[in-house]
Amino acid sequence: MSEQPTGLVFPCEYPIKIFVREAAGFLPTAREIVERHTGTLSDECVALRSSRNAKFTAVTFTVTAASRAQLDEIYRELTAREEVLMAL
Repeated sequence: MSEQPTGLVFPCEYPIKIFVREAAGFLPTAREIVERHTGTLSDECVALRSSRNAKFTAVTFTVTAASRAQLDEIYRELTAREEVLMAL
């Protein structure tokens, strides 16, 4: 029997990073989406970083992920929004 790679071991701390054009206007919505799946996040779990030319913002939510399915649902919901250019 061959062993398969296990990948993530749940629960685990997991960073969800999204790239948006207008972070200020979309941040409450993005946070609401993530918290719907994870519960309330402290402000320390949310980080913003602007690009050099300030045209884009990276938003990172560090969550305690319970399962791959939970992460998939968060990504699916975030990437369905037109404000999200990319999610990692």
